[in-house]
Amino acid sequence: MNNRALSGNRIKLLESGAEYFPALLEAIQSARHEVLLETYIFEHDSAGILISEALRAAALRGVTVRVMVDGFGARSFADVTMPEMAADGVGVFIYRREVRPFSLGRNRLRRLHRKLVVVDGRVAFVGGINIIDDMDTPGQTPPRVDFAVRVEGPLVVRVHSAMAHLWRIVSWASFKRRLAPMHWVNPVRTRVGSVRANFLVRDNLGHRRDIENAYMQAVAGAQREVLIANAYFFPGRAFRHALVDAAGRGVKVTLLLQGRVEYWLLFHACRVLYPYLLGAGVRIVEYRKSFLHAKVAVVDEDWATVGSSNIDPFSLLLAREANVLIHDQAFTATLRASLERVITDGGVELTLEGWQKQTLWMRGISWFAYGTVRVAIGLAGYGGRQSL
Repeated sequence: MNNRALSGNRIKLLESGAEYFPALLEAIQSARHEVLLETYIFEHDSAGILISEALRAAALRGVTVRVMVDGFGARSFADVTMPEMAADGVGVFIYRREVRPFSLGRNRLRRLHRKLVVVDGRVAFVGGINIIDDMDTPGQTPPRVDFAVRVEGPLVVRVHSAMAHLWRIVSWASFKRRLAPMHWVNPVRTRVGSVRANFLVRDNLGHRRDIENAYMQAVAGAQREVLIANAYFFPGRAFRHALVDAAGRGVKVTLLLQGRVEYWLLFHACRVLYPYLLGAGVRIVEYRKSFLHAKVAVVDEDWATVGSSNIDPFSLLLAREANVLIHDQAFTATLRASLERVITDGGVELTLEGWQKQTLWMRGISWFAYGTVRVAIGLAGYGGRQSL
């Protein structure tokens, strides 16, 4: 994957499913040649049924449609949605379908966490939004906060290449599909805008730390502001030090993090880091109005990222992830304004004094969760690489 940013793109920010699904549906309905889609979750709810029907309709009118979902995140997909898709001619793969309960081996933890779509090689969608209705989480009001981008321009070529590459890998891993011919559209390289951007992936081969390094380089070069919104924030030591160093040199560092419990273990493990960060001058805001699923950031005036990667050991060391890096003042200002609205509307700022008043019981829960995550990463063979 090329680390050089490409100019000539047009990129639009999409906030949560209310903006994402209409844009995605329109693109699929207008497809003439090819639709590629990857997602961690593909739920059989109002959003999932809508997108599934659009994909099936595209296949029935002769469009090549290829869908890949994660075997753990989309556990019900094979029984509920996949048969109808396959019957209508949609090509479907399930990434790492075999999931053994209570297993903490690498195969169990290495997941397909990317959320990518490319239509006709001309428009791409990259972000953190799964194929699931915004209101699908029990007890959630209002909808979850999440982001994606719609991309046109030369960067689409890189997104298409990454998706085709993974499809070929999974295809060859399935003996029955090895001899099946694979045809791909030629992505459109035409410049359609003025935005400079790059597409980064995280895998277990040549791009293990590309996304993490991009974050750390941006933080190290920050002069005025670092604003990170992340559902699960559990960085390694080097990342933590980069944030603390930035705060120490006068940069306003703000972390907008999940304030509701969705995944118990990670939620409590992340909180072990709060006293250290707060004591170093890092601002922490928990979003508690609904669930925060965002994986985005802005640094100064012209650096932003939107993607699927959390800043935790599972995303940074194990899962397949994808982020877009955007160097554009207008886009960065739009994303920053959106995050500030989220902070104002449902954020609760934490203080070191308030945090130190926690009960011994609550501190014990956090340390238990922290230790469990460390053990899981160690069992997966990464204990020495991610200094938690």
